[in-house]
Amino acid sequence: MNWTTLVAAVDLARVSGDPSLRIVDARFALMDPSAGRAGYLAGHLPGAVHADLDSDLSDLSATGHGRHPLPDEAGFMASLGRWGIDPEMQVVVYDAGDGSMAAARLWWLLKLCGHQRVAVLDGGLEAWRSLGLAVTTDAAAPTPVAAYPAVFDRSRIAEADEVQSRLGQPKGWLLDARAPERFRGEIEPIDLRAGHVPGAVNRPYLHNMRDGRFKPATELRAELEPLLHGTQARDTVLMCGSGVTACHLLLALEHAGLSGARVYAGSWSGWIQSPSRPIA
Repeated sequence: MNWTTLVAAVDLARVSGDPSLRIVDARFALMDPSAGRAGYLAGHLPGAVHADLDSDLSDLSATGHGRHPLPDEAGFMASLGRWGIDPEMQVVVYDAGDGSMAAARLWWLLKLCGHQRVAVLDGGLEAWRSLGLAVTTDAAAPTPVAAYPAVFDRSRIAEADEVQSRLGQPKGWLLDARAPERFRGEIEPIDLRAGHVPGAVNRPYLHNMRDGRFKPATELRAELEPLLHGTQARDTVLMCGSGVTACHLLLALEHAGLSGARVYAGSWSGWIQSPSRPIA
């Protein structure tokens, strides 16, 4: 096992139960935060533990950083240890389907820790079930290990000050993964203000998918590379509403071989917390 972006359900099934594998269920629903945990209890992949976007993958007590601030670093490392994850383990994360809520978020957080062998189950639980593979209601009880020995690599995280300092640069350095109507400011069902950061290019994360799976790498590259307008991927910043679906766009870029982009963790919900920041 050496999966670092995506893994197919059929390949994961072949190694189910391997002691060097840890599976994490990261299902979450924005409009019903309890639904992810409830879904996990109703049936999950054998051996999977559950990670909650609000309580495990974010620090909702932090202010000024949007709706899903990065988790407390020490707390997150302790959670990884509680789930039995050490630096050598192959980790596979899944959610209900496309990876956006919130498998790609946990994938990115582990990448921030320097963890290499972590991948998202392509198609999520839906893909697993479509093959007739078993789910279980048995609670996983992994052997805990010490807190993960790492800190977040802050060089891979973009902050609001950097985004503001780059306003006016040619298009291609900032991609926004939200739906087109939210990007254009026609509707805003979640955040207090509508619109987008001036100069951002819209790439809705759902455009990375076909029939619930990620498009082939070559096809994604052909679609994504022109959006960069010649900007190197390592110089590109990704954002969304709260720094969650931006991770899905990052996963698509990495899958397409366009490596090194960074996520603006606060994203739109963080940007609008300062009234001095411009809106388009």
